Amino acid sequence: MDKMLYIAMSGAKQNMQALSVTANNLANAKTTGFKADLANARAMQAFGEGLPSRVFSMTERAGQNFDSGALLTTGRDLDVAIQGQGWLTVQTKDGSEAYTRNGQLKLNENGALETSNGDLVIGDGGPVFIPLPVNNINIAGDGTIMVQPEGAPASVQDEVGRLKLVNPDSRLLEKGNDGLFRRKDGNNEPADITVSVASGSLESSNVNPISEMTDMIALQRQFEMQLKMMKTAEEIDSSASSLLRAF
Repeated sequence: MDKMLYIAMSGAKQNMQALSVTANNLANAKTTGFKADLANARAMQAFGEGLPSRVFSMTERAGQNFDSGALLTTGRDLDVAIQGQGWLTVQTKDGSEAYTRNGQLKLNENGALETSNGDLVIGDGGPVFIPLPVNNINIAGDGTIMVQPEGAPASVQDEVGRLKLVNPDSRLLEKGNDGLFRRKDGNNEPADITVSVASGSLESSNVNPISEMTDMIALQRQFEMQLKMMKTAEEIDSSASSLLRAF
């Protein structure tokens, strides 16, 4: 009965981990540019002394759903959404390069362009800085940033930088605990001039709440089934022990 108990125990553990992934997806259903996580597990033989007679469930490397979310029009100058494939490039707190689809940008007190999470937005030559004060900011489809200096006529538009837009192969990316994506090999992705953005728009999360709720119900039922299997294994073991004592 130990084989049955081991399978049910490891399966219940993976069900709990999958539930946490689903719950996190639901919690980020309204997060700008969020990519839903995928829970993966497979059967694995346990190798050790003797024959590999035990099988357990093992979590695979988590994957993500890279489908694009819906574009939401905001009309805000500093909101940008990637059209189709591609990513915005940001600089994290440790100075490394990472990628995001969250185009909800803002200016800090020094004129540096940041994401809503406080990560510096990278342009062609490093972090993007806007010379303050300005009347308005316009981000073109190719990522070029144009500003109207304060006091200047509306016809005056100065170019102050260009967003670094990249399009790495999704198979080369992995998601960090901060929600940002990085290349698995640690290299920086070169800019891709074919990537374009839509100004005044944001990309919504690609989480499907109905699908996630359905998955959560299924996982809960699977977890209950695993517990019943463990209970059944205990009952069979008790019955076998009673028979042995009878003889």
